[in-house]
This record gives sequence, structure tokens and C-alpha cells, in this order.
Amino acid sequence: MGSNGMIEKIADNITSPLGMTTEENYRAVKAGRSELRRYEGKWGIPEPFTASLFTEEQWAALPGEGEFTRFERALIHSITESLQQTTVNPSSARVLFIISTTKGNVELLDPRTACPAGRTATEAVLLGNAATVITRHFGNPNLPMVVSNACISGLCAQIAAQRSLESGLYDYVIVAGADVQSQFIVSGFQSFKALSPDTCRPFDAQRCGLNLGEAAATMIYRKAETADEADRWYAVAGAIRNDANHISGPSRTGEGSYRALRAVLQNVEKEELALINVHGTSTPYNDEMEAVAISRAGLSAVPLNTLKGYYGHTMGAAGILEAVLSMRAVSDHTVLATRGYSQPGVSCPVNISNVNRSTSGRAFVKLLSGFGGCNAAMYYKKGGAE
Repeated sequence: MGSNGMIEKIADNITSPLGMTTEENYRAVKAGRSELRRYEGKWGIPEPFTASLFTEEQWAALPGEGEFTRFERALIHSITESLQQTTVNPSSARVLFIISTTKGNVELLDPRTACPAGRTATEAVLLGNAATVITRHFGNPNLPMVVSNACISGLCAQIAAQRSLESGLYDYVIVAGADVQSQFIVSGFQSFKALSPDTCRPFDAQRCGLNLGEAAATMIYRKAETADEADRWYAVAGAIRNDANHISGPSRTGEGSYRALRAVLQNVEKEELALINVHGTSTPYNDEMEAVAISRAGLSAVPLNTLKGYYGHTMGAAGILEAVLSMRAVSDHTVLATRGYSQPGVSCPVNISNVNRSTSGRAFVKLLSGFGGCNAAMYYKKGGAE
């Protein structure tokens, strides 16, 4: 599963505990900041966990309190911020919304969480219903598309955007992803013994699990015939490869991830790559699998980083947020540091660092993997020539 139709990103936004714009987030990450915090007793969960969560003050600053759920409010803000950078009319039938999420409004299953007036939790937790609420807010007449494929949802959504634009039915596709953390999600990851009680340490010898995070992120795409605009970013090729290894554990040989990498880089020289932005969740098996896949693909010398040490795992937002931030970094000739990394902890060598590095590259790969053996990769390139 993949696509080779090039699409141009014309706007973006990242909304996270680090900031409400892409620029605020980029400055924070480049400076090494993170909002990962240790929580004890939150939501009545007996085990401590570390996560990056919006503060109550940040939630209060987002629009639509009482009218929309927190999940919907984060997305509406992110989409609005992106639209303000364009002349796109979101109410046009030539605009499609694609929403990427893993859990949507699942927090409403907790009876202590209030549901917006006029709606029931039973209806609101359905992903399609939540997406429709969002698109109706923008006056869009189309049935929104929802992509929910575990951790790779954000890249799957962008591949779906490629295909939708290639169909000729739409002029623009708004791809937006978000997840809000809750007792349900945190306790679920704890049942897998996947969470670290302390700040995560990607690819490190002492890593012991992931952190979770809250965020919303948006990209607005349009079809591109050529990649001539020097200040524009293009999603050139995307691929999904499912190895069906295990319900929660990645393939020990990195098979699906390797095949996804091979698919998107078949006509690319590795010297063109500024970096590979990997999933890098800090679980023992994920980081090892990615190192194996990168080695098998002959990419061990390419600079590698992960952003989980700043944001935690933002789930449905991850594939969008991490791609947007990587675009911003490469435009700034920077390979962002992998926060939390100290000493090698994988069996294959990887070119990773805990300090920011310079780059002259104009392209990168975003890599993700998820439960059920799903894997995705996307190759992005900046247009024109400097």
C-alpha cells in the first residue's frame, strides 16, 4: 500500500503543551525543552507515569469549552491556525478533511467526564461522529475521512490525502491528528508494561518504556505537478507495510519497517537525506526493531532522531506533528537532538545524537510502527534549489 503522487504542504500547525504554533514548538524543541512531567495519582491511577499533558490554563485558552470535547477543541484550534495561513475556504466541497486519531473522545466513557450539551457519550465516542462535529464547525459539506491505524495513523492519513488529491475530486485536503490522554489510555499502556515512570530514553541502553503525550497537529495539502517552489515542502512517496508480527510486539527483523523504507527510497540516494525521523518510543523492542530495519536498508550512516523525549507518544498526532517539526528543522539546516539519549542500546549502529547538529540536506524520511505489525514511511523533499 503506498502512493507516488507528489503533494505540496501549504500550511501547518502544532498545538501542544510546548506551544500553540509550529514556530513556538520548534523554538522550544531546539532549545531542548520538554513538558514531560511525572504524575502520581492522576485520574486515580495507582502507578506513577510520566507524560506531556496540557495544563488547565492551556485548555482554558482553547476555544469551544462546553460546546466541544477537549479532543475536538484541540483539533479545531490547530485546523483554524493552519487555515489562517491560506486562502482556502474550508466550507468548499472541493476541500476534504481527514482526521487521524487512535482514541478520539474515549475519555467520555468515564462517567466523571462531562459530555457537551445535546450529545451523549455513546454517540460522541464514535470517531466518525466526532470528525463530523469538527467538519460541520467549518461548514464543510463532505463526509470526513477518519484514519485510525494505531501509531501509524498520521502517516496513513497523509497517504490517504495523496490519493484523494490524485483522484481529482478535491483541490485541498486538510489532514489533522490529535489524541487526549485519559485513565483508559494510560492504564491500557501500563497493562502492557510499556510505560516508563520516568522520562523516556530513546535508543539508550537504559531505556525502559515510553511516555504518553497530548497534541494536535495539522497539514494542509494540495496537488503538485512539480517541486519548483523553493520554500515549499512536498510529500513525495508514502508506503505502508504490515508484517502482522504480533498484537503488540514489533517484528524482531524489522521486516515491515524495512520494506516501507525500501518502497519510499527506491529512487533516492541516501546522501540526499538530512535525517530519518524514527518512531523511537523508548520501548526495548521498538527501538531495536527500527535499528535493525535501518541497518538492513543500508541507512546506518544517515543522521537519525526521534522527538518522543520532548512530546512523549502523541498517538494520532505523531505522524503529522513529527513530520511538521522535521520540515521546520531541516529548513533551519538542523537535525534536532534526541532528548534522553545517552549511550547506545541497540544491536545495530545508528547515527544518533543528544545534541543538535547541522545539515545541508533538503529531504528526510518519517518512519512509524504500531500495534498489530503495522509500519509506515514517508519521504519528504523541499522544493527548488538554494
